[in-house]
Amino acid sequence: MFKLILLVSGFFINQIISQNQDPITAENGMVVSTSKHASEVGIKILKNGGNAIDAACAVGFALAVTSSSNGNIGGGGFMVTYLNDGMVFTLDYREKAPAAAYRDMYLDDNGNVINGMSLNTRASSGVPGSVDGLLKSWEKHGSGNISLRELLSPSISLAERGFKLSLYEAQKLNAFKELFSKNEAAAKIFIRSDNREWKKEDRLVQKDLGKTLKRIARYGRDGFYSGKTADLIISEMDKDAGFITYEDLISYESKFREPVKGEFKQYEIISMGPPSSGGTILIEMLNMLELFPLNDFNWNSSKYIHLLTEVQRRAYADRAEHLGDSDFWNSPIDILLRKSYAKNRIKDFSPKQASPSKQIFAGDPYIYESSETTHYSVIDKYGNAVSVTTTINLDYGSGIIVDGAGFFLNNEMDDFSSKPGVPNSFGLIGNEANSIEAEKRPLSSMTPTIVLKNKKPFLILGSPGGSRIITSVLQTILNITIHNMSIKEAVSLPRVHSQWLPDVIYFEDNSLNDDTKRSLIDYGHSLLPYNGIGNVNAIVINGNKFTGYGDPRAENTASGY
Repeated sequence: MFKLILLVSGFFINQIISQNQDPITAENGMVVSTSKHASEVGIKILKNGGNAIDAACAVGFALAVTSSSNGNIGGGGFMVTYLNDGMVFTLDYREKAPAAAYRDMYLDDNGNVINGMSLNTRASSGVPGSVDGLLKSWEKHGSGNISLRELLSPSISLAERGFKLSLYEAQKLNAFKELFSKNEAAAKIFIRSDNREWKKEDRLVQKDLGKTLKRIARYGRDGFYSGKTADLIISEMDKDAGFITYEDLISYESKFREPVKGEFKQYEIISMGPPSSGGTILIEMLNMLELFPLNDFNWNSSKYIHLLTEVQRRAYADRAEHLGDSDFWNSPIDILLRKSYAKNRIKDFSPKQASPSKQIFAGDPYIYESSETTHYSVIDKYGNAVSVTTTINLDYGSGIIVDGAGFFLNNEMDDFSSKPGVPNSFGLIGNEANSIEAEKRPLSSMTPTIVLKNKKPFLILGSPGGSRIITSVLQTILNITIHNMSIKEAVSLPRVHSQWLPDVIYFEDNSLNDDTKRSLIDYGHSLLPYNGIGNVNAIVINGNKFTGYGDPRAENTASGY
């Protein structure tokens, strides 16, 4: 086992690694997602002649059924894909602000933010992008062997016939019973008719969602953005002064974006550009780290954590000031990705002294972003690789079900800055790059990533976790490429996180020993315990073998054949 594990509690590490499933190894295909049912759907598609894009799209629809708190057709996401002919594409199906949205839409007559309006109302929903994005990627890059009905039929079956809840799924539904009780449509589905708590092996049936998926299977995109489903969405908007209109739904379009690319050691990094900040900031951090002799830094030693923190706070300061939807904001991506920029950015690094965040950059901190996101990774026997991260923002989005359609409305509008320069209800501040504008997409930290070695996929990964996504992906890449960890160790071992503001290092249990904590405090850092930093689902490719592993911080499943 990795020799530097001794730096942290051996008991905790051994417990984490031994009590969770071992990695799965296969040669024909691999899917790692937050849902066993969804991972198995992806493998079934691969067995039936589909490619990784077919499988990824089928997994996305299955997650809408089996992981409704995050993998929901009422939301949006990002897809990064490497095709076996060397082509790379990234697809942005992030939610958009409705055409009627405007800068001060969540402010009262006195210019103050209206508490909860951007989170818990129908007005908090952006125009959903998942259905358009999944269908577009399937139509343009699927194998041609899987029909639309075949793509949707596993999810329709899971919704109409139901699926048996795991203990984790049952406990999560019970934890959000109060939220469901506030919305009659949600209560009908997610609170049992006998009012008892959900238990492991209970069957969750979602008839209305099944009907919605059937309309998509029959009519494609029009089965969601027009017709019956669109009528139901607009009817829901009308109940509470929501902003989404028929025109918003019909005009929504996912977009192929230029991927962001970088080099780290002998590896090539491929990730998502704006409106995701993740790929740009990940590569900027790797560029800074490459300037140091990382092999000489013991994993999670005080010197190592200090360096990570100083790199992260500089990159997150750039995120706050420079990044937004590239259709509305001129983000200097090319500059941020340059090696020369990284060298200049870290030139004032002190190996023994923390840099106060306010002295690093004069700007505004990042906007709040929920941790309730989901990531899945897919590869097929042909060498096509797909990395997807998707979200509806908070757990179960706004908590409001589209009555008759069976899916939650997202509350992604809260990912905008409701009032630039003023803290939102979470005490965090946004800036002009991420202010609200009609048809704009809010900035995200989602970081679906593919790492190439010798021009071929080597590592597919991503994570939920809001602002902690980027640092979770960063540490997993470093664990494998610098510290030579197995995929199980790289994903399982405790993580740390820092981000510019607040000026603090978050750390998971047993990630830092007492001596390391004392040294970091002596450097001038503040420390704060925080469990659940990221939730990485990853695949490592070694020749013709795929090894998949799901993060033990939550319920995740690798399936292969």
